[in-house]
Amino acid sequence: MEDRKKDHINLALTNRTGSIEKDTRFIYEPLLSGHTIPALPQIKLAGKTMKVPLWISSMTGGSGIARHINTNLASAANEFGLGMGLGSCRILLESEKHLPDFDMRNVIGDEYPFWANLGIAQLEQMVDQGTLNEVTDMMNLLRTDGLVIHVNPFQEWFQPEGDRLKYPPLEIIKEVVKQLDMPILVKEVGQGMGRESLRELMKLPLAGIEFAAFGGTNFARVEMMRRPSVDHELFEPMVYVGQTAEDMLTDVKKLLEQGQECKAPMLIISGGIRNYLDGYYFISTSPIPAVYGMASGFLKHARDSYSTLRDWAKTHINGLQMAHAYLRINE
Repeated sequence: MEDRKKDHINLALTNRTGSIEKDTRFIYEPLLSGHTIPALPQIKLAGKTMKVPLWISSMTGGSGIARHINTNLASAANEFGLGMGLGSCRILLESEKHLPDFDMRNVIGDEYPFWANLGIAQLEQMVDQGTLNEVTDMMNLLRTDGLVIHVNPFQEWFQPEGDRLKYPPLEIIKEVVKQLDMPILVKEVGQGMGRESLRELMKLPLAGIEFAAFGGTNFARVEMMRRPSVDHELFEPMVYVGQTAEDMLTDVKKLLEQGQECKAPMLIISGGIRNYLDGYYFISTSPIPAVYGMASGFLKHARDSYSTLRDWAKTHINGLQMAHAYLRINE
């Protein structure tokens, strides 16, 4: 105890909160909860329940390191009761050679959401060729619960070897929804979506909408940096365009207030979620059921050993539990 009190004295002199900017999003209520672990909101996605309102957002696939990463991510999803979206599964449409990099159903288990992922460009080609049945075959192979469609026109435009879209992505999404009898999520890849895009998605019978908003990993910028350096100065201003998670949540609220129905029963709020307080804030202020998604935080730790990822995830979830116990939204 004596050593602890000495620590308190020394640390108190260097950690006065007067010099720290207060987080004005929350009201701290220290009298209303003990240290019992609060029940976190459990959200259903296509009939499967997440014990923690945290989604492992789609990242990577198709190489040896991806197998290691996906195995760690699926293990964390199983242990903590999370949902998980795979990175692009495009390579499986060409060959089953890389199936072990994606085949994580036995790792995550049958209880929690596990979703495949394809880009809008690949789906456009399959619609044109009449081969959408291959998506169903791939899903059966992976035993996934649904399909994430990632919409990435900026990324494809900047990518030196990128595909070129012949149709507006909305037309392809509608056709996929019409032809495929499976739950579908739609997401962007780092720029987010404006109000009119959200309005159109809200009209569709999707399983959910993922923001992938501006502020997280920016794949348009990643691809731009792969171009010849002479292009960087010309194209760079475009990679700073987009909608943040807060922008998109505000637009969803305004659309609902205007009478726009949202057929998607849930949101995955992702893009720029730095920590559990950001996640807690967004899911607490969402007008419809929501979880929050993270990619880079998981990826950073999943590249190492599972124990590293496990420790990070456990601490993150513990922080979320503390927020639910003691913080209220400052409205």
